[in-house]
Amino acid sequence: MSQKMTVQLSSIAALAHWGENAPLSFTAEGAVIHCTDSDVYSAIQRAARKLATQGLVAVELQGPEWDLESIWSFVQGFRDSKSNNDVTWAALVEVDEKELNDRILTTNWTRELINKTAEEVAPRQLTTMAAEFIKSVAPAGTVTAKIIKDKDLLTEGWTGIYAVGRGSERTSAMLQLDYNPTGDADAPVFACLVGKGITFDSGGYSIKPSGGMASMKADMGGSALATAGLAMSILRGLDKRVKLILCCAENMISGRALKLGDIITYKNGKTVEILNTDAEGRLVLADGLQFASAQNPELIIDCATLTGAAKMAVGNDFHSLLSFDDELSQKALTSAQEENEGLWRLPLMEFHRTMLPSNFADLANIGSGAYSPGASTAAGFLSYFVEDYQKGWMHMDCSATYRTAPSDKWSAGATGVGVRTLANILTK
Repeated sequence: MSQKMTVQLSSIAALAHWGENAPLSFTAEGAVIHCTDSDVYSAIQRAARKLATQGLVAVELQGPEWDLESIWSFVQGFRDSKSNNDVTWAALVEVDEKELNDRILTTNWTRELINKTAEEVAPRQLTTMAAEFIKSVAPAGTVTAKIIKDKDLLTEGWTGIYAVGRGSERTSAMLQLDYNPTGDADAPVFACLVGKGITFDSGGYSIKPSGGMASMKADMGGSALATAGLAMSILRGLDKRVKLILCCAENMISGRALKLGDIITYKNGKTVEILNTDAEGRLVLADGLQFASAQNPELIIDCATLTGAAKMAVGNDFHSLLSFDDELSQKALTSAQEENEGLWRLPLMEFHRTMLPSNFADLANIGSGAYSPGASTAAGFLSYFVEDYQKGWMHMDCSATYRTAPSDKWSAGATGVGVRTLANILTK
């Protein structure tokens, strides 16, 4: 007899004594999830979270009703940031079993990496761990990686990453990883993924309040998402050349740190005046987007926990999408819908690019004026570092990456949301 609590699915409402519309009931054999809600998968995830909060750490899913998506929904809700909860199920058909295990592998890697402390994940460690993870899932001989660190960043012209991280004792780093399954060294690059990798964000001299700083170990969530999205697409059979660029630094305060009024001159000649050192993510992404543009890819996607404005707009359940390319945006939204993940488009127009005036440089690193649309002006800033920003580029402001408190569907900490959407975009 199983030592784990069994969990079954039922489309029949629970008996009245369990409460009106009760999502869960219990029998001598175990728990029953009552899927009477129109959004079945959310109901399963909420029930799994409820079981996890009751102290259960090991369950067995029983019955023919469990399929790929319902098991996945349960796993999402049952996972916990403090322990590795154990879920087992009857084997699915081979293709679904592989897909399920690949989802768990990539999202668990993402969640565990983001949940680690900033002491464990410094910029160079982040680039190394990302490269090793991609190599672990890719066919032999298809991955090459270069890590540029410290003053070598200046030598190669990556001034934004260096400037943001120069106040920290932990040196900054840039990962340039090439996944090329074609066997042709001259194969065109299909896509570039660019990730923000701020391993801790104090805000710099525009220092954050303590409450806002507590979760800033997660400010490298864009890099984790981009890496895992590539990994998932490889596991789904990606046969095109893709480059992964991670822009990694720690935003700290010291006598060497970036100051208000400093001006960064970028590789493309653009000058940027620093009016807020807490708007640092865009400064490192500018380097990554320039490198990506130089590869002449069909598609550039950058991923970043970039603005509080995006999170205020869409909350913790959606990533925000900003792009000038309507066709690409629609494809991305369709991909998210197919993967049952939250993605919502926010406005990005030409006039947002003009809302970053500086008296001393080509542009400032923050927008000006009352009611400045922070998510849109941040994307507008990034567009100056994409060669053809109107076609083939999309920016994901990753509002759903990390939760500072648990909800009825998620534990506190990293979620892994967006990995499947990125994989879908790359493989479809």
